[in-house]
Amino acid sequence: MLICLDTNCVIYLIENNPIWGPRIVARLALARAAGDTVAVCDLARSECLIGPLAKGNAALLAEYQRFFASPTVQMLPLTIAVLERAAEVRIASAMHFELPDCLHLASAIEHGCGLFLTNDAQLARCTAIPVEVLS
Repeated sequence: MLICLDTNCVIYLIENNPIWGPRIVARLALARAAGDTVAVCDLARSECLIGPLAKGNAALLAEYQRFFASPTVQMLPLTIAVLERAAEVRIASAMHFELPDCLHLASAIEHGCGLFLTNDAQLARCTAIPVEVLS
């Protein structure tokens, strides 16, 4: 199964968040043991790079770049189909989901992911794809 990670999960993983870092590491270990593949929307790359770029943190920037370039991570491009699906997801959420969240969800849907993994509990209301909230 292809599992799409929300930006928050990538940040927890790369920045070794003391609470959520071990949880995402454990969840990804289970996924890989089950033969699942990790995927990330291209939008997450942009969102993740903002912090290191703003702080001038070249080492952290390099860590993110290594993650996104890893052969174990499948990058999901923002295609026309994804952009159109994002509009549908936003409408289906009664405009409660922010557009970046809709883009992440739409990317996972359009690229055939079987699961979207996040730490944003409100996204579990999406019915177009199974959403797992990191716990």
